[in-house]
Amino acid sequence: MIKLHKFAHLSDCHLGAHKVPVLQQLGLEAFESALDLCLEKSVDFIIISGDLFDSNLPDLQVVSEAARKMSKVKDSGIPIYVIYGSHDYSPNYSSIVDVLDGTGLYKKIVKGTEGDRLKLDFRIEPNTGAKLVGLSARKVGIERNNFEILDRENLEKEEGFKIFVFHSAISELLPENLAKAEAIPASLLPKGFNYYAGGHVHQHSENSLPGYGLIVYPGTTFASDQRDLELSAKGEKRGFYIVSFSEKVEHVDFIEVSVCEQTYIEYDASNKNSIEARNEIMKKLEDEDVEGKIVLLKIKGELSGGKTSDIKPALLEELLMQRGAKHVITNRHGLTSKEYSTIKVAGETIQDIERRVLEENIGKVKVSEDILKGDMGVKVALELLRVLRQEKKPNEKSTDYETRILESVEEALKLKEALSDDN
Repeated sequence: MIKLHKFAHLSDCHLGAHKVPVLQQLGLEAFESALDLCLEKSVDFIIISGDLFDSNLPDLQVVSEAARKMSKVKDSGIPIYVIYGSHDYSPNYSSIVDVLDGTGLYKKIVKGTEGDRLKLDFRIEPNTGAKLVGLSARKVGIERNNFEILDRENLEKEEGFKIFVFHSAISELLPENLAKAEAIPASLLPKGFNYYAGGHVHQHSENSLPGYGLIVYPGTTFASDQRDLELSAKGEKRGFYIVSFSEKVEHVDFIEVSVCEQTYIEYDASNKNSIEARNEIMKKLEDEDVEGKIVLLKIKGELSGGKTSDIKPALLEELLMQRGAKHVITNRHGLTSKEYSTIKVAGETIQDIERRVLEENIGKVKVSEDILKGDMGVKVALELLRVLRQEKKPNEKSTDYETRILESVEEALKLKEALSDDN
C-alpha cells in the first residue's frame, strides 16, 4: 500500500497589513488558526507562497506573535518553507523574511545561481522526499524577467514528486475582477510539476492547464485591504489548502479559516437628496444584524441634491458600533452629487481611483525619461504612493522613520531601471 503524505499550502497572510488594532489582531488570529489546523491534521510540512508579512520590515509586535506560533509548529517537527512575496520582498536582504530564515524558524525555498540563465536548485523535503523549488516575487510584479531567464529544462527533467512555488498571477487564470492585474503567461512556468503552489491572487482556486499539474492559489488567510474585506463579506471563503500525495497528488482540500463574521450592506442613493438618503440608510441599518461582525457599508449613486458629506459616515458607523458591530468600514467612492460634483472618477476603492486617475493623466506630465511615461510611469507612481503612506512605527525615532522612508523611496525609484530591463 502506498503511503500518503500531506502538506499545507498557505499564502498572502499579509501580517501587519492593518493599522486598526481589531483588524490587525484578526489577521494574526487567522494565521494562528491556520497553523493550529495544520498541527491538528498532522501535515508533514507547510508551504507559504509569499507575503507572509505585509512589508519587509513589519511591526515587531506582529513579528513576535507570528514567530511564537511558527516556533510551536517547528518544535512539533513540521518544517515551514517560504518564498518572498511582492510585499515582504527586499532587494538588499533587509527583509524580516531573511531575519527569521536566519533563526531557523523556517526555510527559504529559493536558492540557485544567476547568469545568462537562472538555475534553481531543488530542496529535498526530509519528511516526505518531495522536491521543492521556487521563485520569489519582486516589487510590482517585475519578477517576470526572472521567469524569462529561468532554466526550465533543468527543472523539467528532474524526477520525483515536484512542487514549484511562486508568487505571481497567471494570465490565463486571472479572475474577472483582476483582468488588468500584472501577470505572467503560463508558458513561463516549468512544465511537468505535480503541484504549483501559487501566491499573490487573493481568491482561492484550483486550476489545470495542458502540460502542467495542479495550479493552486489559496488566497489570503484573512484580508490585506478593503477590497479583500468586501469580497469576504460578499461570501468569498478564506483559508488554505491541505494536499495529500503519494507519487502524485491524490486529494486537494480547501480548509476554511473564519475568525469573525462579516456582512456587506449596500445602499443606492440615486435620485435622493443627501438628507433623504441619510435618513433612509439609518432606518435600513436598524434592521441589520451586526452583532460581533465586521460591517462593510457601501453607499453609491448620484444624489439629486446636497453634499456627499451630508451622509455623515461617522454617524452611521457610530450607530452600527452601538448595535454591536466589531468594526465598520464605509465605502463612499461610488457616491456623487449632481449639485456639487465637479470630477467623477469611477472606482470601487481608493486604489482603483488612484490607478485610474494616474492612467488618465500620466500623459499630461512632462518628464525627460520615457520610462516614467505611460504604464511604467503609473507603476512607479503607485509604488511611491504605497511607500509614502507608511506610518511611523511605535517607539521609532523621527530620524529613523525619515531614513527608512527615504530609503524606500530610493528603492521605489529604482523600479524604473528594472522595468526598463523587462521591456
